[in-house]
Amino acid sequence: MHILVTGGAGFVGSCFTRMALADALPGLVGARVTVLDALTYAGTTTNLTTVLGSPRLRFVEGDILDRELVRELVRGVDAVVHLAAESHVDRSITGAADFVRTNVVGTQTLLDAVLDGADVRFLHVSTDEVYGSIDVGSWPETRPLDPTSPYAASKAAADLMVRAAFKTHATDVVVTRGANSFGPHQFPEKVIPLFVTNLVDGGTVPLYGDGLNVRDWLHVEDHCRGLALALTKGRAGEIYNIGGGTELTNRELTERLLAATGRDWSSVVPVEDRKGHDRRYSVDIRKISEELGYAPQVPFEQGLADTVDWYRARRDWWEPLKTAAPSVR
Repeated sequence: MHILVTGGAGFVGSCFTRMALADALPGLVGARVTVLDALTYAGTTTNLTTVLGSPRLRFVEGDILDRELVRELVRGVDAVVHLAAESHVDRSITGAADFVRTNVVGTQTLLDAVLDGADVRFLHVSTDEVYGSIDVGSWPETRPLDPTSPYAASKAAADLMVRAAFKTHATDVVVTRGANSFGPHQFPEKVIPLFVTNLVDGGTVPLYGDGLNVRDWLHVEDHCRGLALALTKGRAGEIYNIGGGTELTNRELTERLLAATGRDWSSVVPVEDRKGHDRRYSVDIRKISEELGYAPQVPFEQGLADTVDWYRARRDWWEPLKTAAPSVR
């Protein structure tokens, strides 16, 4: 199989690419990968250093809004794993237009290329944030979308365009909605790498509001295994939630990161809560588990410890990124 991975130099995309080329993803042994990435602030070829020499990898620097380039690349593959996205909620609150361009118009540009005669499977990677907050229980895939942030709204819009392509044109599409992913190579504006890198440098970390917002944590390698199952075994037109099974309040997560870095609560600075901050996300993963055989394999505590160790050891990776992005603090 030949797969086009959009956003393949980003966090999840680079992990998917590395695992695919290591034959570590179900159903994708021997797969070839073409990565398309615009190398914006959150994408870097350093995420692909270990595989750039692989004869099964082609790297293309380009934008998913480039219709001619996208059409050319889509025609040469068997499947598209669409991971390219603007994804940081805080950035979407202060500047939503980029999220609409990339997440909505970019997705439609890819769909247009598929509709232009390409015989491919299209895996659209979305987020649990499209469902909005849930007080108790977990959202099934049938839950109507109720996004809060501009980021979540742009992903929900893209989801609907993908579903419309299936319903109108019978396009071979599958949608996944993943929980909060974590692990190595995550850009240090997201909470775990931001907190770890600040703490190991002796700095402080910001905690929104009362710190009781709840998220389900999903190791990036488990996320990628779920994506591979959806790509190779998922039913056309279906949606599959991918969760990690570990729900923590932000305070609980902060406590674990403080302990892992040898710091205490004097390093925590309470800050005003984020606008429209959803209280709790939780997705029901029975569908992907029962239909496709998905189960998280990385225990949260081990995954978190390994992630902290990776950031401790890889200052060469994250320090230049934080230096180049002064908004990351």
